[in-house]
Amino acid sequence: MKVRVGILTAPHIEHEKRANTFIIKNVRIGIGFHWDRYEEQEFEGDLEILHNADGIETAVNIIDLEDYLTSVISSEMSADSPMELLKAHAVISRSWVVSAIRQANTGHVGYDVCADDHCQRYEGILRRNPRAEEAVRATAGEVLVFGDSADIGDTRYHKCCGGKTENFETCWEDKHIPYLTSVDCPYCAKAVGNERLLRLVLNNYDQETTDFYKWRVIYSQAELSDIIRQKSGIDFGDILALNPLKRGASGRIYSLEIVGTKHTEVIGKELKIRQWLSRSCLYSSWFDVQYTWLRLSPISDSNEQPFLSTAVSEKAKRVPFGFVLHGHGWGHGVGLCQIGAAVMASEGFSYSQILLHYYRGATLARL
Repeated sequence: MKVRVGILTAPHIEHEKRANTFIIKNVRIGIGFHWDRYEEQEFEGDLEILHNADGIETAVNIIDLEDYLTSVISSEMSADSPMELLKAHAVISRSWVVSAIRQANTGHVGYDVCADDHCQRYEGILRRNPRAEEAVRATAGEVLVFGDSADIGDTRYHKCCGGKTENFETCWEDKHIPYLTSVDCPYCAKAVGNERLLRLVLNNYDQETTDFYKWRVIYSQAELSDIIRQKSGIDFGDILALNPLKRGASGRIYSLEIVGTKHTEVIGKELKIRQWLSRSCLYSSWFDVQYTWLRLSPISDSNEQPFLSTAVSEKAKRVPFGFVLHGHGWGHGVGLCQIGAAVMASEGFSYSQILLHYYRGATLARL
């Protein structure tokens, strides 16, 4: 089975062909997320350059499924990870891409899947090593199937659930998928402060995110109102409140009311909330909001507590000076928790045990 992977779309794609590989320059990864950056990447397989009516180019890598998977699992997690984690990831990455191709539901034109986090990370051969190849060989053809019809699963996954995974319908369509339901995850908490394990299982740029389990973001009134205005294209004025209206099983917000002096709107689901409340993207939508307020104080020599006139103080009573978001987890939270699964593998769980913990009611099968 061949997979057509969309690597990059740009007015002009810089690429270089070598004997058995090709290089594409200025590949953007982590698009819209906090690790957004550019890389030069090298690929095996065939290269096809597509041109649309406006002359925009798209680089497509055509590659065998199993070769595609060795790059995916060593892009999503380090190929130095425990072998049982790599095997588990090979199975869910294979299941996801085969299901997506068969259902033709990825929404892409000219290729099957993208190469970024919106599909699955696929960063060529840069981070691949023989252990990733061994994990793919050991699970050759294995997928997760569900139900009486033994359908191949839409096996979603994320970086860190924060202690509890989330239901599918919290993040995407309003439909219940039995194998993508919330489960307790006592494992990812054990990775906090375990630098040896994190260096082993996370790729270099993922190691920059050290507060993956619990995190905090602090905004001034001016900063948050500017972020929301830029992301939404709407002038809310001063932000008066962020009111969670609906939460999923884990605590992730999927309906949020933003109250401003000029505009009020309810937004969702979780990704839109994360995008609107950050210049890049919040780690997750599982957070609580704390408000900070300015108080009246006498004039003093200190610059720490500004004096407010009577007119301004009335505004200060109802307009927060700032906001603190206290959050949990990294990612949408649905399906397998990658860091939790890494801990399970390090504790001796097999890849099948890891998979059956996160995907309840699943069965391993071969294509």
